[in-house]
Amino acid sequence: MNLQEAYKKKAETELELAQARVVEFRAKAKNLNAEMHLNYAKQLDDFEHRIGIAKSKLKELGEAGEDAWEKLKDGVESALRSSSASLRDIADKFKD
Repeated sequence: MNLQEAYKKKAETELELAQARVVEFRAKAKNLNAEMHLNYAKQLDDFEHRIGIAKSKLKELGEAGEDAWEKLKDGVESALRSSSASLRDIADKFKD
């Protein structure tokens, strides 16, 4: 497995784990009052949108040649950081 394939596999795993957390948080949000449920639902929708962006960039990365790989990798990294930060924010709110 070359570096590009290893990186792609790692990113795919991170996105799968993030998606699993969305399912977990959606289940927890069902137990909240209506206003809080709507607030969390919006945040989770935004988070899923960020995951979709990261998946799209990861797909581009998988289809990229060696020359474009480094540039696209930065886009994937950025999307993963964004979704990770969003996930931390949501997780912190569920702790309250």
